Amino acid sequence: MRLDELNAPERRLWDALPQGHTVAVGHGYRRGQDFEPGQVPGPEEPSSEEAVVVRADVVAALLLGAGGDPAPGDRPALRLTGARITGRLDLRFTEILMPVVLTDCRFDEAPLLRGARTREVVMSGCDLPGLVADTVQIDARLVLSRCRTTGPLVLNRAQINGDLDLRDAVLTSPGGDAISAVHARVGGDLLCTNLAVQGRFRLSGAFVDGEFDLEGASLRNPGGHALDAYHVQVTEDFTFHPGFGAEGRIILSGATVGAAVGFCGARLSNAGDIALEAVDVTVGRNLDLGRGLTVEGGITLDGTHVGTELSLRDAHVSRTGGTALSLRAVQARETDLRTRRPIDGVVDARNARLGTLYDDPDTWPADLRLAETTYNALAVPLTAPERVRWIRRTGGGYLPQPYEQLAAAYRRLGHEDEARTVLLAKQRHRRTTLSAHTRAWGHVQDVAVGYGYRPLRAGLWLLALLACGALFFHLHTPPPLEAGKAPDFNAVFYTLDLLVPIITFGQEPAFAPHGTGQWLAYGLIAAGWILATTVTAGVSRAVSRQ
Repeated sequence: MRLDELNAPERRLWDALPQGHTVAVGHGYRRGQDFEPGQVPGPEEPSSEEAVVVRADVVAALLLGAGGDPAPGDRPALRLTGARITGRLDLRFTEILMPVVLTDCRFDEAPLLRGARTREVVMSGCDLPGLVADTVQIDARLVLSRCRTTGPLVLNRAQINGDLDLRDAVLTSPGGDAISAVHARVGGDLLCTNLAVQGRFRLSGAFVDGEFDLEGASLRNPGGHALDAYHVQVTEDFTFHPGFGAEGRIILSGATVGAAVGFCGARLSNAGDIALEAVDVTVGRNLDLGRGLTVEGGITLDGTHVGTELSLRDAHVSRTGGTALSLRAVQARETDLRTRRPIDGVVDARNARLGTLYDDPDTWPADLRLAETTYNALAVPLTAPERVRWIRRTGGGYLPQPYEQLAAAYRRLGHEDEARTVLLAKQRHRRTTLSAHTRAWGHVQDVAVGYGYRPLRAGLWLLALLACGALFFHLHTPPPLEAGKAPDFNAVFYTLDLLVPIITFGQEPAFAPHGTGQWLAYGLIAAGWILATTVTAGVSRAVSRQ
């Protein structure tokens, strides 16, 4: 390439390269503009199209060593502002030994950086039809802040040792991948503040050795995946707040986050489907899905492990006719389900380990699945009947484990009476599943001794029957079977002989009531056997429970 083949902006770029000065052309320069040290200004107002055009071939040649040799102490860099870059900037599989800084430039064709190795690439405020930089290696940072693309940004298997900066960028590729960074590695932060994406943001298998910040970002891919972060690894925080919005599915399944994940104040929309899929995610600290999060669609957190707190405090989740919140096999030290209003849809917490559980009766969901769910404590103090109503929101019929888990929670607090109330409710619920004759016997056990959880009730029945029998037989003394041989009649001990099957005081065999007294005696004997049987069943149940 000869110097006489270069236009004016290209020649200034050639001259500025060894010292790394910025060349401002086109709209990059205006009267009164403050220049960086060493910046080379162009004419005040370009008069022709040629004055703002820089050919991509010239940029590539300069980056690959076409300029003059730098003098001792020079720090070569290509810094260009305000140019229109024509042609294809093809730097595939090259090694670029200088930083590249392009500001407010417009590309006619998508640059190619596939397999290239370079020091640093900064594109700020540029317009691009796309950027193909898969397998690129960048020693420092890649900056695409304020850029606007109308085609895909491809960073698959890219290795960026510094930050990847996409702040305030607008990336558009409807129906396809607007960003594809599969298995990319970022050695610093992934900065996406106020990023706007139309199309899929795909970075499955990516690794971010820092923070992944999506504060204020907007991701739109209706009916598809707005963000596919399957198996992504983030060593620090993964933040979607405040002001984050997404239309389409957010996928975090298999992700590992060293610190916290936050969706406070975010808005997720994928009506009739899953809005947030976070299956088998590992979070070192908190998973915050509360404080103003609004979700139109379902949230699936199955198998997720949260180091400290899983919170949906003040969230609003709606998915009518389906599972709105799935917590199956979730593990957390603390779980806060105090949502802004009752979740509209099924809440499935089967096999979850929720640690200390915070909830609010005013926001209990209508359909709550608690099969095999465990928790260490219930932070909100409620009576056993209130908690039984909570359990009975579980659909699908009778399940013993939710009652047993709730009773165990009360016992850990030393509330044995509340625990017995819960277990009695369990037996009553179970009774509804039995055959008619078994239900009848269950009613007898319930009335007599409360299935063994109300043992004093048997004593009260015994005293009541004893009083009735003793009073009747005191007023209507039965005749002796053999006159002169019978002991003195005692109405109390005679009634005890009838009521207690295994103890005899010698009264019952010696006297023979007639008429009403005989039928009363039969009734007392039957009642005694029923009491004895129900007490035995209750004791056996209590012993087996221990």
